[in-house]
Amino acid sequence: MALTYKDAGVDIDAGNRLVERIKPVVQATFNPNVVGGIGGFAGAFRIPGGYKKPVLLGATDGVGTKLKIAIDTGKVEGVGIDLVAMCVNDLICSFGTPLFFLDYYATGKLEVEVAEKVIGGIARGCQLAECALIGGETAEMPGMYKEGDFDLAGFAVGIAEEEELSPRVEEGDILVAFPSSGLHSNGFSLVRKLLFEKLGYKYGDSLLGQPVEEILLTPTRIYVPEFKKFKPYLKGLAHITGGGIVENLPRMLPANLHAIVEKEKIKPLPIFQFLAEHLPEEELYRTFNMGVGLIVAVSPEHLPQIVENSDGYPIGKVVVGEKGVTLQ
Repeated sequence: MALTYKDAGVDIDAGNRLVERIKPVVQATFNPNVVGGIGGFAGAFRIPGGYKKPVLLGATDGVGTKLKIAIDTGKVEGVGIDLVAMCVNDLICSFGTPLFFLDYYATGKLEVEVAEKVIGGIARGCQLAECALIGGETAEMPGMYKEGDFDLAGFAVGIAEEEELSPRVEEGDILVAFPSSGLHSNGFSLVRKLLFEKLGYKYGDSLLGQPVEEILLTPTRIYVPEFKKFKPYLKGLAHITGGGIVENLPRMLPANLHAIVEKEKIKPLPIFQFLAEHLPEEELYRTFNMGVGLIVAVSPEHLPQIVENSDGYPIGKVVVGEKGVTLQ
């Protein structure tokens, strides 16, 4: 009897079915700069005009152990949005306007229905980020993953003027917080250990009036629309991911400036109030976003334009001092 690739655990036909099923949702992310369709060896994208000294920026990320909860519960649609968010939210912190996105989906055995939901979520994330999903890779690797498991990686490319890459934050600038939608995609190893091992929660149990998995799987907020809307007023941006405010906010500061954040001004979400009952404050602020997904620096005269036209609100200021953050 002849041995086939399918006998070894790789189903080429399943991969082809997936490509056909995702074509409509992928093509819905296209814009006039996309050249060709999907299914080629590479995606093609025209560089937009109107730039004097354009610079391309790239960002890559994953979703981390949040995926474990999605896989265990079968609620996988939102992690595609998470994947896009983690990449494009980094791009905008370098003043990069997202252009296009690519994904990598790896699994032991391709389940077309599951992959279709995940990639549908990625496409939705690209629509929210106003960028095109121009390609990706689905890898079926028997023996590398347990049954039902999969992993994700994302790759985003954006564009900026070269002059925009230079630090512009100054003494006296106001720090404005944009709320997060929840935990986003960081700190899940700690959250899972606390909730499921130490406190004994199980999927389906109620936490803050919702099934615990629904709170944990709330998709990461994408801040591209706010970036585009307020870009003329922004002098610096920090995506608050792993490491929290303490580790991420200094990344937008020059060497001689220090950020002062007033903790009492932060509007906490219920999930962080719950976590605060069980974890040390220092650990909270070094691990989680604490309800703040993005912090931007603006001049005092431009503060009204932002707070009156968004859900952003001031939480601190920039002063002269050693690069870093003081939470007070």
